[in-house]
Formats: sequence, structure tokens, C-alpha cells
Amino acid sequence: MMFLLTVITLIIILRGLKFTLRRSAIDQGKQGEIFLMSVAVITGWLIFLGTLSLNGFFSDFSLMPPRPLFAIFIPLPIVLIIAFSKQGTQLLKAVPAQWLIYIQAFRIFVEIILWLAFLKNLLPLQMTFEGRNFDVLSGLLALPVGYFCFVSKKWPATIVLAYNILGILLLFNILIVALLSMPTTLRYFMNEPANTIVATFPFIYLPGVLVPIAYTMHIFSLRRLQLGVDN
Repeated sequence: MMFLLTVITLIIILRGLKFTLRRSAIDQGKQGEIFLMSVAVITGWLIFLGTLSLNGFFSDFSLMPPRPLFAIFIPLPIVLIIAFSKQGTQLLKAVPAQWLIYIQAFRIFVEIILWLAFLKNLLPLQMTFEGRNFDVLSGLLALPVGYFCFVSKKWPATIVLAYNILGILLLFNILIVALLSMPTTLRYFMNEPANTIVATFPFIYLPGVLVPIAYTMHIFSLRRLQLGVDN
């Protein structure tokens, strides 16, 4: 289920990218290059993460920081470069603003998968919405915030700002809970099982792909808000 959710989310994003490229001021020939490069990088990253996880690379919790954290934060510098680059700015001006919010609805399905993993005793309680994981709120709020702020325009832009800040804080909260639930010297939550499933295939795509998608869309949405484009 985690792999399927990852693939579906990425397909939606790539379709959105293709549409946005066509709306942008980027040269038509360059559009194809950007799209193909995006597909290649994403595919390569999926294969890279999958291969390492199947070989147990991320499951070694004897080192600090835990290796799954690298999967989370390696994409961050690239995301920031894109957000503030010339071509990235052109794309953000062209993308419908509500799309950057709507896509966050995938976090509802992430929480359902985590809850099902808990029921199978694969994940500790605090990693679910029954424990200390409140990230489902980001998913539940995505559609109304996107619609009322950018489609009907009944809500002010400050709601978008507040939503993105809240989403980042909720993401940060569950990352801390996840870290403190891993079998490392930093472990705080001692209830079993420890949070080791995120280091295995296909759950590695949670920290390695879905979490980066979540913070990427927050960063892009905030950047677009800064640009002040209305479309």
C-alpha cells in the first residue's frame, strides 16, 4: 500500500508538472527536457532508495543520526534551489495555486496506512493519529483551504500562510516522534515495537519520498504566496 500510494502521488505530481510546463513562459524545447529530467531523477531516487533498503542499509540504527533521516533531508537543498531558481519561479507562477495545497490530501492515506501497520503490531502507537501523530489534519484541511482560498476566494491569503506553517509544524512533530521511537541512544518511547519499519522496503518511501513531497509542497506554496501571483 505504501508503494502504491507513493507511485500514485508521483504520477499526479508529474501530470501536474506537464500541465504547468505548458502554461509557463519556458521555451517549448526546454519544457520537454525538464519533464524528462524530472522523471529520470524521480525514478532513479526510487530505485536507489529501494535497493539500499532491500540490502539493509537503512536498518542499521547503531549509527547517529539514523540513516532514514538522510533519506528525508537529502532532497531539501534541491527543493530550495528549484524554488528560488529562475525556471522554478516561472513554474511556480504558472501552477494553479490550489494544486500545491490539494496534493497534501495524500497525507490522509499515509495516516491510514500507518494506523493499519500499528494494528498489525508493526509500528508503535505514538506514530499514529491515536497517539502523537496529528499530521492527518494537514490532509483533511488541504481541500477546503485550497478551494476557499484560491477557487471561491472566500478566505484570505493569511489562511494559506497559516495552513503551510501548521503543516510544517505537524510534519516536524511526527519526525521528532519517529526519531524518538527508533532503537537508538536517543530513544524516548520505549513501547514496542520500535520504529524500524520505516527503514524497510517499501516503507522507506515514507521518509524518502512522501515526507519530502509534503515539505516540498509547503515550500512551493509559501514561495508562490511570496511571488503574489493570482491565477
